[in-house]
Amino acid sequence: MSTSPRPLPRAAAPPIRVLVVEDDPVAADAHALYVGRVPGFTVAGVAHSRCDASQFLKRTAVDLLLLDLYLPDGHGLQLVRSLRAAGHAADVIAVTSARDLAVVREGVSLGVVQYVLKPFTFSTLRDRLVRYAEFRAAAGEASGQEEVDRALGALRAPQPVALPKGLAVDTLQAITETLRSAGDGGLSSGAAATSVGVSRITARRYLEYLVDTGRAGRAPQYGQIGRPELLYRWAGRR
Repeated sequence: MSTSPRPLPRAAAPPIRVLVVEDDPVAADAHALYVGRVPGFTVAGVAHSRCDASQFLKRTAVDLLLLDLYLPDGHGLQLVRSLRAAGHAADVIAVTSARDLAVVREGVSLGVVQYVLKPFTFSTLRDRLVRYAEFRAAAGEASGQEEVDRALGALRAPQPVALPKGLAVDTLQAITETLRSAGDGGLSSGAAATSVGVSRITARRYLEYLVDTGRAGRAPQYGQIGRPELLYRWAGRR
């Protein structure tokens, strides 16, 4: 009796190689740590100047630069310009405190695919990296305008959603990060309040908002005598 051969398993896509270019050693270490925590990405190296980055790229291939624009030996876009002239096609995510829109436009013309303004949290950078990976994964021939728009739209950050009255973006971000870092063990409103520095009632309002928007789940924890305590767990990226 003959059987059809099993299909070969698909090879996993190689990780996206990232060069972190940042003159501040503490910030550079933090950015490298952030990149290393995002599945599908790997840190190829860290450079602290334009010259260091150029020398690194002469001997090591990378897919993406996480680039600070203010470097001790020149502007980051000067580095990008020289790389393009030399035929380097690596994409660039600018990590900077620069808010000059003329610089943003120039960066776009040189192949800067994303801007992340300092200071930022891990979740902000992770969102940009995940979107970049989605954009990079698009392959083949588009069936029409809608598919082209969808591929380009992967790079765009979602429009901010208006929060209910009384909720603040900064506090929501802090609660979200605390809940994410709690892992599968979950987090009580009291623990979240202590970690963020708000009242338990306030922490619970934010946690309930995350539940209502599908980004967290909750379940009672039974143990000691008395009312069971609600534990909140992160439910995944939305």
